[in-house]
Amino acid sequence: MDEPILHIEGLNKKIGAKHILKQISMDVRQGEIIGLLGPNGSGKTTLIRIIVGLLKQNSGRITINGFQHDTEFEKALEAVGAIVENPEFYPYLTGWDNLKHFANMHKKIDEERLEEVIERVGLTSAIHDKVKTYSLGMRQRLGIAQAILHKPKLLILDEPTNGLDPAGMKDFREHLKELAEKEETTILFATHLLREVEDLCDRVIIIQKGEIKAEVNLNEIDEKTEKAVIEVQPAEKALEWLAANQFVAEVYGDAIAVNVSKQNIPQLNRSLIEQNFSVYAITPYTQSLEDEFIKATTAFQEEGEQNA
Repeated sequence: MDEPILHIEGLNKKIGAKHILKQISMDVRQGEIIGLLGPNGSGKTTLIRIIVGLLKQNSGRITINGFQHDTEFEKALEAVGAIVENPEFYPYLTGWDNLKHFANMHKKIDEERLEEVIERVGLTSAIHDKVKTYSLGMRQRLGIAQAILHKPKLLILDEPTNGLDPAGMKDFREHLKELAEKEETTILFATHLLREVEDLCDRVIIIQKGEIKAEVNLNEIDEKTEKAVIEVQPAEKALEWLAANQFVAEVYGDAIAVNVSKQNIPQLNRSLIEQNFSVYAITPYTQSLEDEFIKATTAFQEEGEQNA
């Protein structure tokens, strides 16, 4: 397996007596779009600020593109583009002049690359307007353009859709998808929005109170267990009958979720009808990221209560 673009091992961060990050370990591989998901105050921004060098960890190791973060920092950061909090620009300069200013900080970024990046983020028609006239969404896209000028292998974003309206968020997600596909950029972004990562990510890392509680591969989330959702009455008696007949079943809203393979659903339906249950609908069960998030964070809370 290829070496990960970002490797974090046993990372800890304390501020005073407060343990902000606890034994964080993770890998991010080329081509992935990874969501770092957690509520506000969970440690997401602290982790990102450590990765980009704005904070220092107390212990642990970070490797970026094969270079050690502690001893080869400049080489490691050559592979990184980042937007931490809101991107800042000179408001009385045009978008083009702002990007040209940032391009001068890197080696060998010509005007052809500038034009390519501007087209990539959808700012061609506005790039010669002053940034003070830009909407928040346009400034976010200009921020991505600035962050990818030097063709980084890893793009890191912290709450990138804060303040955007639903249309702006959708537009922003589409630009990130295109960036991953056409620039082959790996993307790691922190957010507290479930919908944002469900619509965009290949994998989600759930963090709470400074600890990684779960990793969810969204490409496999529906393949773990074959289940069906059955709308049946009387539901309570049907649940008892299913348990008595060795089915793993649970209440699912106003229905019942049952572990059953697709090929066995017709027989289960016949059996329920033969027992005089009224079956109104049988639909596939879809395990959502919300289910995984609640399961991970609930388990964490219960563990904390037991140790209290």
